[in-house]
Amino acid sequence: MGLSGCVGDEAFDPQTWDAPGQNARIESVLIRYAHVAEPRGEPWKRGADVPAYLWLFNEGREPDRLVGASTPNAASVSIVDGQGKPLPGGVELPPNQLRQLEPGKEHLLLRDVREVVRGGDFMKITLRFEKAGSVTFNIQAQVPVYDPSPTPAK
Repeated sequence: MGLSGCVGDEAFDPQTWDAPGQNARIESVLIRYAHVAEPRGEPWKRGADVPAYLWLFNEGREPDRLVGASTPNAASVSIVDGQGKPLPGGVELPPNQLRQLEPGKEHLLLRDVREVVRGGDFMKITLRFEKAGSVTFNIQAQVPVYDPSPTPAK
């Protein structure tokens, strides 16, 4: 039996929902739509701080918490608020609620990336949860989508 949450006006069924981006699971925590922000205009340069986004759904009966992350492709990974300020306590994951780590909200920030990151590139990332433990999986930089419409006439 899947539990439902709300995403905009659409129902969210964590058991069947197939999000773009990478999906994973550790214990009762579902990870959906995990991706590195798409580069705008040119690749992310070496040394850049690069945002990463994901959705988390805790199917457990007890709260959990995303407490950290790491990747060999960056000097460190911070959990930050919508203004980019570190959240040393991580992100709480209440039972049966979807937490969207997205632009303007809490999200991950890969600090000082060690190599150029182009749209479509994969890298390993490890997420650490207070109760569920750690999970490592591939995360991809979203391929830029350019608006093909003509430039408006002036």
